[in-house]
Amino acid sequence: MTAIYIDADACPVKDETLRVAERHGLKVFIVANGGIRPSREPLVDVVIVPKEPDAADIWIADRIGPADICITGDIPLADRVIKAGAQALNHNGDAFTEAGIGQVLAMRDLMADLRAANPLDMAGGGAGKAFTRADRSRFLNSLERIVRVAKRRGGEG
Repeated sequence: MTAIYIDADACPVKDETLRVAERHGLKVFIVANGGIRPSREPLVDVVIVPKEPDAADIWIADRIGPADICITGDIPLADRVIKAGAQALNHNGDAFTEAGIGQVLAMRDLMADLRAANPLDMAGGGAGKAFTRADRSRFLNSLERIVRVAKRRGGEG
């Protein structure tokens, strides 16, 4: 059976994911290192992992299978999910793909190197752009499409 794994720390689309999962009768694992309330929904398991680097990523990567979906903004986790044969979807609705994950990883590493090498420390980070209603809509459309693909892979539809 297809399951959805949510890398829940700082995930802005947990509620949207739960609505889609409920509509399709899918099991959901919300994985975080704290700050998540238990769910009353029978198909939802909240998993609290140790407060160690990448603990949620490791938990997900060790369990995800080919018919499953992972909601994450973490590019190395998306790479591991794809290598396991599963689907990975970013919070903004962009699907990570086998063909594109190498380039996404390379760009991530390049940007990290540029930030680290900035002698004037002007890269400073920041909040990034706001998560909009259009972003939510794009995510919902992408998740619905990916759920249908995953269910076919798992022989469910």
